[in-house]
Amino acid sequence: MILVAAKQEATWRERALNAEDALKAAHAKIVQQRGRIGELLGRIRDLEAEWTQDAIRRITTENTTLKQRVRQLTTDNRTLDERLKAARANLRFQDRRLADLEAQLADPRHGDLRPDPDLPVAARLVDVETITVYRPLRPTHHRSRRAAR
Repeated sequence: MILVAAKQEATWRERALNAEDALKAAHAKIVQQRGRIGELLGRIRDLEAEWTQDAIRRITTENTTLKQRVRQLTTDNRTLDERLKAARANLRFQDRRLADLEAQLADPRHGDLRPDPDLPVAARLVDVETITVYRPLRPTHHRSRRAAR
């Protein structure tokens, strides 16, 4: 009988400990939910606050101004993008033109041509066909392209 009473007392003790743990967990959950309810009620109160006409007018004006600014920046971005594409196309054209001119200078039909060292660097990069500032380092016996025309 004592053994049965001890088992029953141990069972009740376990149940009591489990109930205490459940009660502590429930209290913690209630505190957490009350905090969340308070936070949400504060948000509702903020949303229900009346807006003054000045505040509404100010926010509407700011919104309109921001929309116009976005449109202007979009237009500016598009313009700059087009300019960038055009500049890249020009650069590609100039690169091809420069390669053609270098190939013409390297062509043996032109003789051993070198730019006149007395000219500024910018003048040395001009097309051979359009100017006569290039002087052969050694005499050549071919006619210039201008004379052949």
